[in-house]
Amino acid sequence: MKLQRTNRLRALTVGALAVTSALVLTACGSDDNTSQGGDSPSKADAGDVACKGEGNLLASGSSAQKNAVDAWVQAYQEACTSTKVNYNPTGSGAGIQEFLQGKTAFAGSDSALKPDEVEASAKVCKDGGKAINLPMVGGPVALGYNLAGVEDLVLDAETLAKIFDSKISQWDDEAIQELNPDADLPSTKIQAFHRSDESGTTDNFTTYLKDAAPDAWPYEPAKAWAAKGGQSANGSAGVATNVKQTNGAIGYFELSYATGNEIPTVQLDTGAGEPVEATVENSSNGIAAGKIVGTDGDLAMELDYTTKEAGAYPIILVTYEIACDSGNDPETLEAMKSFLTYAASEDGQNQLAEIGYAPIPDEVITKVREKVSTLS
Repeated sequence: MKLQRTNRLRALTVGALAVTSALVLTACGSDDNTSQGGDSPSKADAGDVACKGEGNLLASGSSAQKNAVDAWVQAYQEACTSTKVNYNPTGSGAGIQEFLQGKTAFAGSDSALKPDEVEASAKVCKDGGKAINLPMVGGPVALGYNLAGVEDLVLDAETLAKIFDSKISQWDDEAIQELNPDADLPSTKIQAFHRSDESGTTDNFTTYLKDAAPDAWPYEPAKAWAAKGGQSANGSAGVATNVKQTNGAIGYFELSYATGNEIPTVQLDTGAGEPVEATVENSSNGIAAGKIVGTDGDLAMELDYTTKEAGAYPIILVTYEIACDSGNDPETLEAMKSFLTYAASEDGQNQLAEIGYAPIPDEVITKVREKVSTLS
């Protein structure tokens, strides 16, 4: 059976615009990715991916990549009807924990594994295997805001650091006015929302604040939120929901949650001359400047959060799929390789820009496909 690309893309567009109606499911982690039934074909037309394995393929982790995974699952299961892929957007920290406990075939994380996590993976990756990072999804971490009467809001790293550390508490603060001289800023109280769960999105956002505004952000980057004040919400969906519903709110989440909920996003003053918007193209410029720093088959990337290049959006993330390089569960190995091969295929990556993500650069995603083929 061939993947019906036109119908699928129409469905994906509708799905991306209907994120709001799915937020409760996202927060509860109860997404239903039911397969269509029927005979399993020999291969999917998308990316010429072989449909191998069958049964339930369980995964969890990053909520930032949820919309991308949903798109992949929908397309993959149209062709590979004998495999049911269930991805629970529990957050990067919880996803890695469940993977290390042997509860899932792979995990999604918005930041690369820490050395102690790789060491701990020896318990689940049998026969001397270890967990590795496979970069699969890229994109901007957008700053969504809800401020009546204000469009094209511009902020910089130092101002953002002070907002999220409760050092700037009103929208008409002098620092914000200086960056937006033509805006009619109200005295509305700032409601800054951050993630309540451990999150790679938080890790990436706080890495940007630490690198770009070290004097204003005294905290070390981490998956867990450390700054003072603010309000918390579970998952990217929870933060987006609260921003959309609260006048004076600002929060961080990946771009598809902003576009899907029609939430305006902050333009960043990076020192490049012109403020930079959170777009797929601008984030791709940032990701392309990154490099692979992993060793021994690992594909972890290092990103530049302080770039001043024109048109390069600096708050970017690369979401990884975490899997064992060897010693995977033989009952799910073939299905996992088949699904990840599709996600890394040309067709799978081309879907990303259509729903607000940035495809992984060719030179990197080619290495991902090669590595997935060797998983054992």
